[in-house]
Amino acid sequence: MITLKSAEEIKLLREGGKILAGILREVAKKTVAGVTTGDLDALAEEMILASGGEPAFKDYSEDGENPYPATLCTSVNNQVVHGIPGDYILKNGDIIGLDIGMRYPKKTGLFTDMAITVIVGKPEKRVKELVEVTKKSLDLWIQNVRAGRRLNEIGRIVQDYIEKNNFSVVRDLVGHGVGHAVHEDPPIPNYFISSFNTELKEGMVLAIEPMVTMGDYRVRTLSDGWTIVTADKSFCAHFEHTLVVTKKGCEVLTK
Repeated sequence: MITLKSAEEIKLLREGGKILAGILREVAKKTVAGVTTGDLDALAEEMILASGGEPAFKDYSEDGENPYPATLCTSVNNQVVHGIPGDYILKNGDIIGLDIGMRYPKKTGLFTDMAITVIVGKPEKRVKELVEVTKKSLDLWIQNVRAGRRLNEIGRIVQDYIEKNNFSVVRDLVGHGVGHAVHEDPPIPNYFISSFNTELKEGMVLAIEPMVTMGDYRVRTLSDGWTIVTADKSFCAHFEHTLVVTKKGCEVLTK
């Protein structure tokens, strides 16, 4: 069931989203060669708790089993999403997706969700293009979302742009509604499916997140039950914003 958020709820989401965006910017500044993914996770958690929020992902589980063990998702190179932070040391040429969510205020508040892909050092030209095209794909969503549009219409625009640049759209992972829970309806594919024709309405809050690969779009899950990687080991990039649908467009809440 898709819920429309009230003006008061949107105000709270705006406040939490602004705080979350500031936290992610600080984490991104520390994302350099020589730092571990665990270091970045510790920083993210410290800042979320200090802000009066709580991590959305830590201990999250859809079925009550194998809860996610960290605050931040750190997905390096061929890891698409849900990479678990640890002792991996970032090196020159890596790219890393930083995915973060927060409930604000803690225990009683609402959820926002966002992600960026950070380039560490100097990547190969094609890898840099991958990150740029993925970011532009999110920009295309933001430019096209407004009340009255249908999700599959925008998905087609995004898919056409990505494939025109000779990259692939991940099929098995999609964006989603957000607010009262980490994941809400509707699912939001970044490609065209005729049946995904949900009409956007004012007050919908959406987590839009294109995931783009350099090779094939197929993915698989590692033995940890969380980390999703490209099946062909090609690099992948990921960007995400939480936004609210308005009559004439949308407002990005995580900025």
